[in-house]
Amino acid sequence: MKMDPFIRRLVERMLDPSRPLSRNRHFHTFATPEGKRASRISRRLLALQKDIAACVAQGGAPLAVRVDDGGGAVRVEVRLERIRTAHRATLDDAEFELLCRLPGVRQTLLTRE
Repeated sequence: MKMDPFIRRLVERMLDPSRPLSRNRHFHTFATPEGKRASRISRRLLALQKDIAACVAQGGAPLAVRVDDGGGAVRVEVRLERIRTAHRATLDDAEFELLCRLPGVRQTLLTRE
């Protein structure tokens, strides 16, 4: 599934620390279905980034596996031993690409295709 270009630009802006997108200033954008979807995607990616950093700090290795379902999905699994749980997420190609742009993610994910 291809991500809508408008949603992608919003997510990129929301994840860019040098040019943050103010939710107060742009409230009209976030009131739309596209804005709500972009907000949900950015929160999901930031949570994954946080868990990946925690996993690496505990000496673990997060794993990304490409799923052969024809849709280009990537399954990401992050084991958090300290709290004995795992964060599993299935991302489409565009979401995975945005996740890999976040600091500390690309170099820690092991991709098996």
